[in-house]
Formats: sequence, C-alpha cells, structure tokens
Amino acid sequence: MNRILKTTVLAAAVMSVAGVAQARDQIRIVGSSTVYPFASYVTEEFGAVSDYPTPVIESTGSGGGLRLFCNGIGDGTPDITNASRRMKPSEFERCEENGVTDITEAKIGSDGIVMGQSNENDELDLTLEQIFLAVAAQVPEDGELVDNPYENWSDIDSSLPDREISIYGPPTTSGTRDAFEELVMEAASSEMDEYEEAYTDIRDDGAYIDAGENDNLIVQRLQEDTGAFGIFGYSFLAENTDALNAASIEGVAPEPEDISSGDYPVARSLWFYVKNQHADEVPPMYEYTEMFMEEQMIGEDGYLKDIGLIVLPEEEREEWRQKMADRTQLELSDLE
Repeated sequence: MNRILKTTVLAAAVMSVAGVAQARDQIRIVGSSTVYPFASYVTEEFGAVSDYPTPVIESTGSGGGLRLFCNGIGDGTPDITNASRRMKPSEFERCEENGVTDITEAKIGSDGIVMGQSNENDELDLTLEQIFLAVAAQVPEDGELVDNPYENWSDIDSSLPDREISIYGPPTTSGTRDAFEELVMEAASSEMDEYEEAYTDIRDDGAYIDAGENDNLIVQRLQEDTGAFGIFGYSFLAENTDALNAASIEGVAPEPEDISSGDYPVARSLWFYVKNQHADEVPPMYEYTEMFMEEQMIGEDGYLKDIGLIVLPEEEREEWRQKMADRTQLELSDLE
C-alpha cells in the first residue's frame, strides 16, 4: 500500500473511532416498517421507565435499515436495525468490509404477509398462482411467456371477482417485498413449466403500485380505493379489522396460530440486529434490547402480542433471549 493511500485509510479509521467515541445516551434505531410498531412500543416503554431518553426510531425498510447499519461504526450510524427478514450473507459481508464486525441478532416473533382489502368486499380464497399471475411482469400464454395481459381478477380465473387488478405493495427496499417475492413469486413460478428458474419480476404497468415503506398508508388507501388489495404485515390487519379483511391463501386464513405453525403459506420471521461495537459509548443499548426480549414484551401474555406480534414457541423465545444476553456474535455461516 502506498504512503498516501495508507495515510488516507488510517485517517478514516481514526475518524470512525472518534465518531463512536462521542458518548450519547439516546439509542438510534432504523429498519423494517413491519417491525416498527413493535419496536416503537418498546422504545416508548423504555423512555417511560428508564433513566434514558426515548430512543430515536425511523422506518426505512429492512433493506434500507441494513444498508445504514452496515455503513460503518461511529456516531453517524445506527445502533440497531429491525428487519422483517433475516440479514443476507451479502449484507453481512458489507458490514465486515465497513468495520461492523461484532453483531448480535435476535428473532422476536413471526408475521404473516396478507392480501388485505376493504371490508366492503366479500372475503376471498386466493392461490399462490393466482396472486403470481396478478403481479408478475410476464406470464405463461400458449406455452410461452408474454407481458402480463390481465386487467381484472376474473381474467385470471372466472371464479374471481370482476374487479380491476390494483395492488398497493412495498418497494424493493422492504423486507416485506423480499419475503413476498420468495414466498409467493418464487414458490408459484417454480411450479410452472414455462419458467426455467424462479421468477420474481413484478409488473410495472400500473397494476402493482409501489406504496412506499409506511404500511399505514396502504391501509388508508384501501379504505379510499375499496376495489384494491394491499400487501402488508399481519399486525396492520389486526389493528384495522373494523375496516379491512384479508384473503385466505391456499385455503388458510392469516390467523395467529396458522402463521406461527407455518400452515399459512406466506409466513416469515421478524428480527433485529445490534451493533455491539457501539455498546460502550451508547450505555442504554443493552438495557433496551433486554427489555425487548423480556416475556412481558414478546411472550404469550406480552404487550406486543396485543398489537399483532405472532409469538414464538417458549423454547425458541428462551433460546434467542439467551443469545442476546450472551451477546452471541453473528457469523456468516449462520446466514448460509
């Protein structure tokens, strides 16, 4: 390494260390819009009962949060990021490249992705293939793939309503979008002979509407656009049953017991990630994470269950609680 480059790298390292050395007592949290309601509840409780200020929390989407989290260490980077999917190996490697080398992960519960709609509509039972055909950019026709021609749900199957296909969904930075692509798009396309590999391209002709990271906005839009569907996490359905219902998928309704057991086909896990290298300079960080993992938050009688969290089995809750207590360091092999 030449002297100029070496000096530049050294200076960057010193600046990074100097940044994290500026002690603060307010935790900074980013990440998933799905986890946001649960984490927000914990932050408010933490601010109310601890000697520290309420943590700052921002809904950036799972991908956006992990990108910020992995930018490095220091005062300009978040301490914790929430995610509605597990960290990807590529994200872990980026963290390491940027000096974020000591991370602990925690699974907090389960969630189901729902196809929600206004209560003005009758409840539906959709298959994974029908949902795929509504949103895929290209679909099979006469043995080959063509640009999606379907305008109404009844075009896909005559048993479905004669309603325009209009779906408000998450953007590409969202963990909900990642999970939808895996659990719906990949699962459905893998059963169709016309696709040589898993197909996840979503149509861009207006039938699928990128509704941003705020799932509450999707809920509001469905109350105005009563013919549309929305893709979002179960907790937002649980909070709005007076206005919304959700389609069953493959004959299974999105009920907590069926999401927890995995019988509901579009179920996923919820997570948060802690930057252990910030712990010395952000004293309240572990007090917050330990509160999050307590039974009063994520247990069967916990506060978060009341607002839509699907609770993990007791043995699994204890396993993740212990990993957080031990500050178990995440390894790349854990994610592969």
